[in-house]
Amino acid sequence: MMGFGVCAAMLLMGTVMPARADDATASQRPQILRDVGIDQNLNQQIPLDLTFRDETGKTVQLRQYFGKKPVVLSLVYFGCPMLCTMVEDGLLQSLKQISFSAGEQFEVLTVSFDPHDTAEIAAAKKELYVGLYGRPRSAEGWHFLTGDESSIRALTKAAGFRYAYDPQSGQFAHATAIMVLTPQGKLARYFYGIQYPPGALRLSLVEASREKIGSPVDAILLFCCAYNPATGKYGLLVSRLLMIAGGLTVLTIGGLVLMLSRTHQHAQV
Repeated sequence: MMGFGVCAAMLLMGTVMPARADDATASQRPQILRDVGIDQNLNQQIPLDLTFRDETGKTVQLRQYFGKKPVVLSLVYFGCPMLCTMVEDGLLQSLKQISFSAGEQFEVLTVSFDPHDTAEIAAAKKELYVGLYGRPRSAEGWHFLTGDESSIRALTKAAGFRYAYDPQSGQFAHATAIMVLTPQGKLARYFYGIQYPPGALRLSLVEASREKIGSPVDAILLFCCAYNPATGKYGLLVSRLLMIAGGLTVLTIGGLVLMLSRTHQHAQV
């Protein structure tokens, strides 16, 4: 049984190979991912005069969401078949576990980087996540925005969010993170991946509310990249997530079997 556990652990370790933001082996990635990543532009001011559309289709400026409270920013696209939903789900779960509430102590901006996303899709996303969040005033504090190419590019550049469009699949290759910004619109903290520790997120909101800028964190990037069955290329992350989940399942089952085996042995003594 011990040998089985070691083999399972080695299998799991062999499947988890997310890339570091400063990974020198970036040239070994698929071509579409070589310029994809998220740079920690801490203390960078995002341009608050950029215009977007809110979930009602109304033209808004980013400055409308800043000035008094810190802001949590997630950059996704609403047609993403892979990680973007995991980003929003991870953010939702983290927000539900802290005492602060969107619309009261902070604002949340979920901005699509696909210029083809519409206000109607944004409204559907807002209805879903605000409903799941279930806090008073959350509809006033969690905003889903769409915009044109120029505004999207300006915002993502300031945030250090580098992505690429894949014309073959009609999808975007991108990495995953959320950012916390100060009330004045400066980038204060990055949280990479698809799960965000509630305690750390709460602390970052407290610090950002005081215009305090956090320190760089060790960046492990998860990439979202479509698989093309015709060429056999890409498929970088989802397969890894499935293998990770499978490996965790194997380890869990192995641990339960080992525990039950030991319990049975003790019962026979």
